[in-house]
Amino acid sequence: MSGSSGPRSRARRQRRTAPPRAQRGVAMLIAILLVALGTIVAAAIGYESAMTFRRGAATYAFDQSVLIAQGAEALAAYGLRQIRVSDPTHTYPGQGWDKPFGPLEVVPGVMLEASLEDLQGRLNVNNLVNTDGTPNSDYVGAFTQLLEMLGLETKWAGYLVDWIDADLVPQNPDGAEDTVYMGQTPPYRTANRYITSISELLALPGFGRDRYLLLAPYITALPALTKINVCTAKDKVLDAFLGAGHTEFSSDSGALAKNRAASSGCFPTLSNYQAALNPARQKSLSNYFSQSSNYFRLTSYITIGSTEFSLYSLLYQDASNAVRPIQRSFTPD
Repeated sequence: MSGSSGPRSRARRQRRTAPPRAQRGVAMLIAILLVALGTIVAAAIGYESAMTFRRGAATYAFDQSVLIAQGAEALAAYGLRQIRVSDPTHTYPGQGWDKPFGPLEVVPGVMLEASLEDLQGRLNVNNLVNTDGTPNSDYVGAFTQLLEMLGLETKWAGYLVDWIDADLVPQNPDGAEDTVYMGQTPPYRTANRYITSISELLALPGFGRDRYLLLAPYITALPALTKINVCTAKDKVLDAFLGAGHTEFSSDSGALAKNRAASSGCFPTLSNYQAALNPARQKSLSNYFSQSSNYFRLTSYITIGSTEFSLYSLLYQDASNAVRPIQRSFTPD
């Protein structure tokens, strides 16, 4: 009896002590979850470490590019001072400041390219409004003519005057003050002050990027009363002040550049250009032009490995010939 029941008793005891299959499955699932969780944590730590490294490298490269651009500003300042010393009364293409600089390898793997533009060769939109807040009829007329030459609606002249002037009353039927802007989505108010960047034109209702791209190369935003340099002025800017129907400089897009390249000095000269102005308005218009410049834009392109940076510096040259940056940005306007 005892011999026959012994093996069965042992089998029953083994079945009672063996772990259930369900418990073995839970243990395996827990092990898999722990491995997955560990993998996720390790991947997150690795990703965060890589991003931290990249952010650090990007910050270092950015700081390095700004320092190199500041070096380009110093080079431009030196060149402009030398040119002003040699010719205190003229700023014109051919003096050397208009030639692109570089590409130059500053240090291994870091390249610099730079170029200067005379911003007084453009129409200064801040001159549309006099210092007393009234519209400047001469400049408004020239700006209106420039719009026509570019195929744009002339109403934008009135819009821009009201954007700059200090009052809240539209200057003419083509003007627009807060009553128009508050109806936009989202609503906003007019600036009612001189603008610092011509990109503010994009705030004019309905102006749009296409019109902006057409007009931007011919206008700038400089302090009020800054004169236009006839030696560097763009063709359409020169024609805009001559009046409707005048295309002496813009009829052939390359003629003005060729004449300036062939000239050993300023072209057109101030006296010749003033003589071509409307005799009825010659006296007042003559006050808006000069043959020298004080405001330049330096464009610096810095390449570090596969990364590119751009810095746009507004340089001002004062009466003592000192040159300093008064504005920096990472977009041209």
